[in-house]
This record gives sequence, C-alpha cells and structure tokens, in this order.
Amino acid sequence: MISSTDLPEIIPVFPLPGALLLPRSRLPLHLFEPRYLAMLDDVLKTSSRLIGMVQPYDTPGGDGKLHAIGCAGKLTAFSETEDGRYMITLSGASRFRIVEEVEGFTPYRRCKVNWQGFDRDLGPVEKDGSFDRDKFLEALGRYLSDQGLSTDWDSLSEAEDELLINSLSMLCPFEPEDKQALLEAPSLSTRRETLMTLIEFSLRGGNGEEVMQ
Repeated sequence: MISSTDLPEIIPVFPLPGALLLPRSRLPLHLFEPRYLAMLDDVLKTSSRLIGMVQPYDTPGGDGKLHAIGCAGKLTAFSETEDGRYMITLSGASRFRIVEEVEGFTPYRRCKVNWQGFDRDLGPVEKDGSFDRDKFLEALGRYLSDQGLSTDWDSLSEAEDELLINSLSMLCPFEPEDKQALLEAPSLSTRRETLMTLIEFSLRGGNGEEVMQ
C-alpha cells in the first residue's frame, strides 16, 4: 500500500474523457501516442511510478481545461506489443486536487497537486453500512438489459461493497461529467447513492420521467 510520504508534489497527468480511476481499483490503458510513450518512459524512472488520470472539460473552444480533481494510479503492469505500443495497468492510489499546471519541456502535461482531503483513499477498504444490495442489483439488472450489456452475476453477488460499487462506477457507460461526480463522491456510500441515481435517471430515459413499457 502506498503511503502519504510516497506522494510527489508534481505528477504527469493523462487527460482521457470517460476514463475513471478510483482508489484501490485497477484501470487498463492502451498507450500509443508518442507523448504518452515518453510519459511511460519517464514514469518508469521514478520511485512512485504515479500517473494522474484527469477528466478534461468538454469545451467548445477545445482549450484542454482539466477538472480540479483527479486520481493517481501506480503503474503496476505493462507489456509491449509487436508494433511498439504498450498495454499498462494503473492501480488507484489516491485522489488529488490540481494546484496548477507545470510548464516544461515534456511532450505530456504535468501538474502540481495537493493530496490533502483524501486520507481515506490511503486507508483500508471502505464498507457501505446502508447498502441495500438486493434493491441495487435489481435496478442494475434493468439498466444493463436496457443498455444491451451482460455481466457475471455470481461475481457481482459475491463482490465486496467497494469492489462492486467502484467497478461499476468505472465500467458503466456514463457521460464524462457523471464519471467526475462519481470520482468526487466523498465516501463509498455517497458514490453508491450517485451511481444509483445515474442508473435510475438512465432507466427514466434521461428526462426524469418513467419510460413507457
């Protein structure tokens, strides 16, 4: 487990719309752009091996603004393909707040970050004491059917609260702004409530009204 003393002040960031990383979760990524291959080379030379995942703003001007809060993941696995691309895995370490973007000579973006306020990210696995699993899984089943998706129900039923809620938050095809809301949820219970709201909103057709059956 990573400790607060291992968290650097400046980290490379990977702005990727819709890609959500949460603490104690794993995110597979495919790197092929030269700037991110350069980032990978540099990260492998650091002791922390951290990369910050951040949602960019969807702005008309395309000026590449970043949300204030992201999540850093430790590079825990990587493999090279025959054509020089890389498959990597980030293990969620801690969320952070961007202080400012750092100018420099790297082809990728770097930010000065603040780790305060996210102490629970470095702690033990969270529990959700008020989690009504049966009600949640019933709504999830209708949502997945509506989206034309399938899942391993046995694994979902047996998964611990945090693994279940965080995995679904990362994998469900929500909009980037919805993913950001899930990321910024202060606790596992709040994230589960946000996730349930998004599922119910989708089942109502995205307009707050019941879908005609």
